[in-house]
Amino acid sequence: MTGTPVRFVVGTGRCGSTALSRVLNLHPEVLSVNELLSSLAPGTFPDGELTGAGFWKLLAEPNPIIDAMLRDGTPVPELLYRRGRFAPGAGVPVISAMVLPHLTDDPDGLFDELADVVPSWPSRPISAHYEGLFAWLCDRFGRRVAIERSGFSLQWITTLVERFPAAKLVHMVRDGPDCALSMSRHPGFRLVVLENRIKELTGVATMPELTAADIASLPPGLAKVPSASFDPAVLAQPLPLAEFGDLWSRLVTDGVRDLAPVPAPNRLTLSFEDLIGDPRTELTRFAGFAGVDPIGSWLDAGRALLDRGRLGGARSLPPDELAELRERCAPGARALEESL
Repeated sequence: MTGTPVRFVVGTGRCGSTALSRVLNLHPEVLSVNELLSSLAPGTFPDGELTGAGFWKLLAEPNPIIDAMLRDGTPVPELLYRRGRFAPGAGVPVISAMVLPHLTDDPDGLFDELADVVPSWPSRPISAHYEGLFAWLCDRFGRRVAIERSGFSLQWITTLVERFPAAKLVHMVRDGPDCALSMSRHPGFRLVVLENRIKELTGVATMPELTAADIASLPPGLAKVPSASFDPAVLAQPLPLAEFGDLWSRLVTDGVRDLAPVPAPNRLTLSFEDLIGDPRTELTRFAGFAGVDPIGSWLDAGRALLDRGRLGGARSLPPDELAELRERCAPGARALEESL
């Protein structure tokens, strides 16, 4: 179970990478690992070494926000766990929310298999535990290459390069206004915008650093966000579309900067628009980079899964709103263009 090649698809989120994960899941050589890193945030990369029991605790404990969204029925398509023995509110293991249902129709059974082996693993850095998990799952499903894909993952490029020096990174990109508009309709990204407001008001770098005094100082619409009993209703408050353009631009600008030092053979940029426009060519290019065969039946199945209707959504906005959104996205678009 050692030596499994590992690839990461990184992106802003809402960039078409979820669709790519579904396509990759059809490839007989690929273990498509869906949203593992984002499921564990903000504790994705703890320092030092973890025992196998400590790593399993990280995977098996519920995430309060994810659990609240599952309980509330919040329309987040990435939350795949719908029916099973774990009840939202009582606690759905974080690995069961998005990762395991992507791999099997019996996520509870796979959870039990992992529970039997992971706690016995030796103490080692988190990256070695992830590699061990990928290798075990590849062995379990008869796959050869592991490809992890999480939304909102551009923030981890530097960490991924440091922790997985042999890994290859695929940067999935999408037209800025289209991506920002999609973010504005997604509960997860609405939460990100609200959290960014909290960070600006309090001066904290990460949400776990908030003190009770920090929370007490927030206006009512923000004070409920860091609550241990998170209420998804807080995500329904009005949020300007321009803030999502700023978010997209900042993520892309930082991501392009962090990718620049990565050796060219270890990075690939994949455009959602190109993937939709010519799926056979782009999937063949992706397969070559990932080190798997561009099987004809897989290319045909992937083409059938990709939805052309997701292109150009921002063009339906009122002209003034679209113009402002394009202005907010312009720094990221320039950074991306200069990097290609």
